[in-house]
Amino acid sequence: MKNCSVVTEFVLLGIPHTEGLETVLFILFLPFYACTLLGNLSILVAVLSSTRLHTPMYFFLGNVSVFDMSFSSVTCPKMLLYLMGLSPLISYQDCASQLFFFHFLGSAECFLFTVMAYDRFTAICYPLQYMVIMNPRICVALAVGTLLLGCIHSSVLTLLTFTLPYCGPNEVDHFFCDIPALLPLASADTSLAQRVSFTNVGLVSLVCFLLILMSYTRITISILRIQSTEGRRRAVSMCSAHLMAILCAYGPIITVYLQPTPNPMLGTVVQILMNLVGPMLNPLIYTLRNKEVKTALKKILHRTNHIPEI
Repeated sequence: MKNCSVVTEFVLLGIPHTEGLETVLFILFLPFYACTLLGNLSILVAVLSSTRLHTPMYFFLGNVSVFDMSFSSVTCPKMLLYLMGLSPLISYQDCASQLFFFHFLGSAECFLFTVMAYDRFTAICYPLQYMVIMNPRICVALAVGTLLLGCIHSSVLTLLTFTLPYCGPNEVDHFFCDIPALLPLASADTSLAQRVSFTNVGLVSLVCFLLILMSYTRITISILRIQSTEGRRRAVSMCSAHLMAILCAYGPIITVYLQPTPNPMLGTVVQILMNLVGPMLNPLIYTLRNKEVKTALKKILHRTNHIPEI
């Protein structure tokens, strides 16, 4: 280690097996990223501007929109610049920051989905006490808690990855800095980092999934006890968007980080979907099935004279 020439920057090799397709991919990916920003910003503006949406459910939905915009912005701008033909170099510090914020925002959103499941459980199982249980102070505390837990989770993964020495190869076989792509470049034994990162991601995913499952088990029992068809329909509609968002979030996590033998190409494809498609789908999932959000957006567009009032 005395002769170690410390790496000060990494080269992002980009998306595997796409040489010569950079312009096509740029034209394909740019609208996805633009729609992600526009869609999530629209939901955030609707939640902030409409007093009818100043409820716990929409408070957490606004948080999801902020996380989605930020999560996509951690990796997509650098990838788009690389596809435009600009330098694929990224400094050591920027690489560490990218890894930290990627896992911080990703895990915080997983914790937030768990909080949203608890919110739905409270609304359906304890409707009369709902506004007392989910008061503004509790909502803010839960939102801050997701950030703190995400920060702890990401700090552990980042420290494990970047306390390893990087002396020789600096070509990252990926389009952004992530643990599976960086560990093979380390000039030391990475077995501890691999085990701890696998356990950390797996434990967070498992705990969140079990808590969500418990909430929705109780929700299902409560829905089956509702006598009216309209009441059941409203309860199911209240939860369906959240369930679809959970599936979009947990599928990529399991595919990329919890494989015993990672498949680099599959991981790259799934992470592109996770970075570009997932954050873009969440606004569609929540607005297409939510009359209140659609009404708030129509009022905003009417005030800006983009559509006539209905």
